[in-house]
Amino acid sequence: MSDYDTLRHFADSYGLLAMTVLFLALCAWPFRPGARARNHEAAHSILKDQDDGE
Repeated sequence: MSDYDTLRHFADSYGLLAMTVLFLALCAWPFRPGARARNHEAAHSILKDQDDGE
């Protein structure tokens, strides 16, 4: 088996698994308990320091 075939087999089998795990981890990252304050700050930052059009 050539190096290309070996790498291709690895990418076909374990590459998809690695990308799926990475995707799920990145989707779950904002929902971890330690991120609550940071998420709240980011959600309300657009409303901070507004003078209501005056």
